[in-house]
Amino acid sequence: RQMVEQDHGLASALDMELIALCEPAIERGEPVRAQLAIRNVNRTVGTMLGSAVTSRHGGSGLPDGTIDLLFTGSAGQSFGAFLPSGITLRLEGDANDYVGKGLSGGRIIVRPSRHAPFDAHENIIAGNVIGYGATGGEIFLRGRAGERFCVRNSGATAVVEGVGDHACEYMTGGRVVILGATGRNLGAGMSGGVAYVLDLDPGRVNPEMVDLDALDEADSAELLAIVRRHAEETDSVSAASLVADWPAAVVRFTKIMPKDYKRVMKLTAEAIEQGLDPLVYVMGGGRG
Repeated sequence: RQMVEQDHGLASALDMELIALCEPAIERGEPVRAQLAIRNVNRTVGTMLGSAVTSRHGGSGLPDGTIDLLFTGSAGQSFGAFLPSGITLRLEGDANDYVGKGLSGGRIIVRPSRHAPFDAHENIIAGNVIGYGATGGEIFLRGRAGERFCVRNSGATAVVEGVGDHACEYMTGGRVVILGATGRNLGAGMSGGVAYVLDLDPGRVNPEMVDLDALDEADSAELLAIVRRHAEETDSVSAASLVADWPAAVVRFTKIMPKDYKRVMKLTAEAIEQGLDPLVYVMGGGRG
């Protein structure tokens, strides 16, 4: 029988260089900092590195910030896919589709080149389907993203300065902050998590499963911390201006929350306040 071996080009993948570079972190938990160039032919950058970390340290990964890598250029598809805890990928440039796909605790920060002449808030920084199926971690994008932002997100926190259609579709957990315009069908099939949207156009929202609410004090505190972090990580002018006058900024945000999820969270809070078992209380519809 004649056979032809497959060659996926893994031997020449950028991640092979990253794994060698990060060997002190992978084997001994020592901090690693590095800067590298990236091109759009470099796809799934960070994924094999993440696999090496998980193989050595398990699902908990490494302590936060153990590996911190700065890339300059244009990243190919699936930048930071399945990235585990302990790895931070920073990109100065732009990225294609699927940034942070399956993100599993890592951190991804994308901002334009420091020499870019354009307004980052008004320009695309990453493509479609960012954060698809993420289970944890953080994504900070200084600029706009394409369609289907954070579809099926179940645990990550993501900040972006504008999105296309179908954002937060089928989202089941996590936090999404949108500091700009959205496309249509926002929140379709959303059953968990929370989205905070600046200057929301209600006509862009799919209302079947979500409510639109003003923020309470706890929401305001949570959102301020996220927006402040976005400003610190990306040098976002838009985020910094919001933080500078938070009382005026916070009233411009709308909270998008699934109706059933909101009911469960309300009952859970009631159970805790009354010293009851939250699971029993929720399953009993608030009848303890």
